[in-house]
Amino acid sequence: MGKSVYIAEKPSVAQEFAKALKENMSRRDGYLESEHSIVTWCVGHLVTMSYPEAYDEKYKRWSLQTLPFLPKEFKYEVIPDVKKQFGIVKSLLTREDVERIYVCTDSGR
Repeated sequence: MGKSVYIAEKPSVAQEFAKALKENMSRRDGYLESEHSIVTWCVGHLVTMSYPEAYDEKYKRWSLQTLPFLPKEFKYEVIPDVKKQFGIVKSLLTREDVERIYVCTDSGR
């Protein structure tokens, strides 16, 4: 049976999830792991939408002629300050032993 990954919004919430699971968790770099579960966290947001100039340099300066700006496909970028944690979460989600993923973040406002 594969492992479950639980993704919390921040480290303190991840700690509470780990306690609730009542499993013997080992602390790793950016996550907690037991025989059956992995609990990791974001640090707020890990990605953000790209600025318009990432689509085309002509959007760097706003003008009425370029509005509305509605790309066919939105682009996203990893936030530089949380790049390491993004990599950790990404690697956990693609592990061979992971069968289930639970997103345990709040719904926002």
